Amino acid sequence: MALAPWCPRCQQPAPRSSTGWVCVDHGEVTPLWRAAQPDYDGFAEVLGRCGETPVYLPWPLSPGWRVADYGCVGDPGTGSGALATVTTTCGTSSLDGDVEVTIAVEEPGVGLGARLAGTGTADPGATVGLGAAAVRIRVDQRPVPLWAVPSGESDDVLARSVFAGEAGGRWLWLVMRPASAALLLRDEWLFSDAATFGPQAVEIGFGGRPASW
Repeated sequence: MALAPWCPRCQQPAPRSSTGWVCVDHGEVTPLWRAAQPDYDGFAEVLGRCGETPVYLPWPLSPGWRVADYGCVGDPGTGSGALATVTTTCGTSSLDGDVEVTIAVEEPGVGLGARLAGTGTADPGATVGLGAAAVRIRVDQRPVPLWAVPSGESDDVLARSVFAGEAGGRWLWLVMRPASAALLLRDEWLFSDAATFGPQAVEIGFGGRPASW
């Protein structure tokens, strides 16, 4: 399934012009490549475009959890890999019902993570690294602290929890819906780069409800 170009900072498509990809709201952008429907072939295409930029999933996925969306930001003509990647997995928990977990990894200034978080700024800001970390996860077996990032949408407080930190020199964003699902992180979740899965990749399930972003 072909990937389509979208603006990484909003929900507008970014068709190609004579000079590059253009969003009607943000002008010329480096596009976010995203499949209309998630499946194994589209995910493999994203992995092939990412170069050294990781594509993180909570791994292993809990029973019944599926990959609902994925994408990467970059110019496929350069062969230089992705500026950002994003995945969304969905499933259920006994306390929260339907849960959505979105992970974004990006170079500074891309703005994809901020779009997911609703912060209105390109990067997480001064809250990252200030005081004690709110949660800790493990990324490829390494502990990574994350700090809570306030959303810019005051009416969305209960809808999602947002955390951000740094991993491998890139911003790492974690957005969980509903906000109460953040309690799941007390078990110190493990995130792994899907590009390293090998034969395990065939175990990934795709589908579920459309991602919120």
